[in-house]
Amino acid sequence: MSTFGGLNTAYTGLVAARQGLDVVGQNIANAGTEGYTRQRVTTSSVDAVTRVGLFSSGVGAGQGVSVTGIARLGSASLDAQVRASAAAAGFSAVRANSFSAVEAATNEPGTSGLSATLSKFWAGWQDVSNSVGDAAPAGVVLSQANAVAGQIASNYQAVATEWSSQRSSVDSMISEVNAAATQVAGLNSQIRMTVAAGGSANELLDKRSALTTTIAALTGGVVSEQADGTVSVFVGGNALVSGDQAQSLTAVGATSVTGTGANTGTAGTVQVVWTRDLGKTPPTAVSVDGGELAGALSLLGPATLDAAGKGTGSTLADVAATYNAFATSLATSVNAVFNPTSTAGGDFFGVSTTGAAALGLSVLPKTATDLSTALTAAGTAATAAATAAGTPAVTSAGTIADAVSQLGAGKATAVDPATGLPFTSPSADWSTVVTGLAVTTKSELQGASLADITSTAAVKAQLSNASVDLDEENVSLLMFQHAYQGAARVMTAVDEMLDVLINKTGLVGR
Repeated sequence: MSTFGGLNTAYTGLVAARQGLDVVGQNIANAGTEGYTRQRVTTSSVDAVTRVGLFSSGVGAGQGVSVTGIARLGSASLDAQVRASAAAAGFSAVRANSFSAVEAATNEPGTSGLSATLSKFWAGWQDVSNSVGDAAPAGVVLSQANAVAGQIASNYQAVATEWSSQRSSVDSMISEVNAAATQVAGLNSQIRMTVAAGGSANELLDKRSALTTTIAALTGGVVSEQADGTVSVFVGGNALVSGDQAQSLTAVGATSVTGTGANTGTAGTVQVVWTRDLGKTPPTAVSVDGGELAGALSLLGPATLDAAGKGTGSTLADVAATYNAFATSLATSVNAVFNPTSTAGGDFFGVSTTGAAALGLSVLPKTATDLSTALTAAGTAATAAATAAGTPAVTSAGTIADAVSQLGAGKATAVDPATGLPFTSPSADWSTVVTGLAVTTKSELQGASLADITSTAAVKAQLSNASVDLDEENVSLLMFQHAYQGAARVMTAVDEMLDVLINKTGLVGR
């Protein structure tokens, strides 16, 4: 090494220490920045000059230090865990929140729930049986009957409102995904150019990581890192982002819980398709693997009905179908007891043949007089029918009113034509509906809780690895500060040595 080589060695130390101080300052400045990943300057020693030749001898010290880069201390595996757990937590949270809202709308158990109203309805019929023709008990029964119909409609409307809310959320989430995908594609381009030019793209990587986590939480998207510094994002096995190109998604399908509305996909369903395929019939559906979007889509699926017309409970349409089935069953059972001869115009409840049965349930007698008249006519018709059949029996208005009252206790004498068995208690049927909804909600809440615990643990692991530790940064600050001071002292010493060598060597007697 030349005499002046020591100056260069000290200078490289100054540069490296200053770069280290800059990186520490960046970390401390962003200690509270969400999504920031701490950085460290990476250095390597510069080899000594290789000497060749006939008279070369001895060994020499190295030529200092070089800054090889600024490392981003993130973990690809931890980032992947955060994305996967965020997708699972998002899916479960959407379903749990939706079913919780539907369950809360039933007001069960409680004094304002349908169960309490049905109990008052059956008790009212007992009062009517004891005082047929009295306007007061008849008016109470009609009032309770209208309350029953109103609460069934209200419960159904709560499901329809929640369905519409989730449908709007799908559109909002897709807009967010499309915007994030476009930004990721733009960042891919910037990162690729920065890396190719030898620069540091750490802050750009942080921004892209936050966006890909958002996409994963919404769609369950999978991220694949490429050799040129870009990432590809796949949704349902298809590329949403590839290099600097981003595709967009669009929601198509039903716009109401009944499955009606603008629909360019499968009838009665809500689907996510590629915007580029909207011209196809039908367009190619995107299989959303997880995340909040998948959770919302699972709620908006068509109803899966059992033999009784009740939903299985996995979608909002299932709950709506169960309410419709209950409204129809209630009307059928009460009418069978109230109008035993099925006389035209003699029913108590009417159900609209168009639209949702839960919304179309109505009380046909409008006044106490109408009710008394209908009861009397029903008793007369039942007595005549029994006489014609050779089984003389007198059925009075009071007897019919008492039979309707007993229906609530599960002691109906009328037979369900669909099963050939006596009608079950509508109150018991409603209890089964509420229990099923409660079980589904509880299951979804438990799943959401477990998924949230997993997601929280993944985020904590990521933060413990990537977040800024101020104590650690202060230690690094002192280290680089002392290194800078040491390199400066070396440079001063070499400068003093050169001053003696140049200005004072060979000057004798001065």
